[in-house]
Amino acid sequence: MSIRCLMNPSARPRAGITALALLTLPLLAGPALAQVTASAASVKPPQAFDPGPRPVGNQSITVTSAAFANGIVDPRQPQDAAGNGAGRQLAVLTPGQTAFWFSSLLVFGQPVTVGGGTDPVSNDPSIPGLGPAFNGDSCFMCHSYPAIGGTSPPINPQAVAATARGAQNSVPSFVTRNGPVREAHFIESPGDGLPDGAVRELFSIQGRADAPPGCTLAQPNFSRELKRGNVALRIPTQTFGVGFIENTSDAALRASFQATAFQRSVLGIGGHFNTSGNDQTIARFGWKAQDKSLLEFAGEAANVELGITNELFPNERIPGRNCDVHALPEDVTNVVPVATLATLPNDGDAASLAASAITNFGVFMRLNAAPSQCAFDSGVDATGAALCTPLASSKKAASIADGQAKFTAVGCALCHTESLQTGPSPFGSLNNAVYHPFSDFALHKMGVNLADGVVQGAAAGDEFRSAPLWGIGQRLFFLHDGRTSDLLEAIDAHKSQGSEANTVIRNFDNLPDAQKQDVLNYLRSL
Repeated sequence: MSIRCLMNPSARPRAGITALALLTLPLLAGPALAQVTASAASVKPPQAFDPGPRPVGNQSITVTSAAFANGIVDPRQPQDAAGNGAGRQLAVLTPGQTAFWFSSLLVFGQPVTVGGGTDPVSNDPSIPGLGPAFNGDSCFMCHSYPAIGGTSPPINPQAVAATARGAQNSVPSFVTRNGPVREAHFIESPGDGLPDGAVRELFSIQGRADAPPGCTLAQPNFSRELKRGNVALRIPTQTFGVGFIENTSDAALRASFQATAFQRSVLGIGGHFNTSGNDQTIARFGWKAQDKSLLEFAGEAANVELGITNELFPNERIPGRNCDVHALPEDVTNVVPVATLATLPNDGDAASLAASAITNFGVFMRLNAAPSQCAFDSGVDATGAALCTPLASSKKAASIADGQAKFTAVGCALCHTESLQTGPSPFGSLNNAVYHPFSDFALHKMGVNLADGVVQGAAAGDEFRSAPLWGIGQRLFFLHDGRTSDLLEAIDAHKSQGSEANTVIRNFDNLPDAQKQDVLNYLRSL
């Protein structure tokens, strides 16, 4: 495995603010001054606005190994003082753990094809088992912004995947070039053999050059179900810092939640945890906290999004006709000859080679660094590389500090809990560590405006896990369905009939515009 730095001139520019011209008034006195003062007082102050995502910069690394001809390019983000930064490994790991993370990053970025072999686009090896039904053809495709492991990129790659290698799929209307990557659930089953609320994969391998001869599998009728109002959409969640979340004990989550019980009750906020049906412990991953662990999260995504059967989910959801020709499960732990392992440069590479793809996915997510906290106005340096200005060093430090205070004062922090602590861990950075996810990982009723009608475990159709806000400073799409790219609109969407957030949003709405702006500036610094 090797790493080299490179520059990426096509990096996305930061959404900027148009400069305002300054008006110079002549020196006035007496009645004239009073008239001008009165006119100035009648001018409405500017309304609050989303300052937009921080830049991703143009500094990347390419991770390679002997098995990868071209490697994987990852646009890692600048570190904050705590060593956090999207696209980086945890700051405190052993050399073997670090090597395992880099090797698992390569697997996370691998293309997935029906039969495996060398991918003709990347010239790198591919993971076998795509389909028969699928939403994407790599983990990286959905989790790529602002770095590998993130969420939807600015240009949606699903349209390309729809017809890759001769596939005959049409692109559903809710998948757009500049919109987020999406998956679709049918709220009520149309009688296709899947239950209410289940994911219906967007695409089929039918017609692909690498599909088995005679493979027949039609796409779901999304147009019909959209007309019926029967489609609920989801976008990918980011996977930065999730090892901290996994390593937080149930007792710590419950104690933190209970500590705010009285304050939440005053504001009409309830909430409860989703739990595993197997061992009744707290589940915490996914939009409705439906998954207990990162391995379960990886296994489910491999099966549902990519169509790869694996040791956790060994059966095809939608086999089609003459499409399901592989021995199942397709992804398994590898029995690697000792002689082969002896040729590898380190223990981490050996562990990755022996592990299944979903184990590699889980290790990659578990050892991902948390997003860095950088002032929203950090900007870029002379080369275009993203900077990470500490919040207290920003030219808008007072605004950010006031935004943090108001975020707590209006009640946002009662669900978006700033700080939690992990338990003991073999990974140095995760060992008894305080971290800042801005979530209580509990389910809350979000009202009719955000309800999607999908029930998952103890999560009702109008309930969602408090979305962790760390990393929101660089995100492009908001809410579970990606309906907006405007942070202010996302806040406003929390207010509707039956929402536990109504009083909190009313408190936010009652702030002067300048203080609302402070909150937005603070959020875009997370």
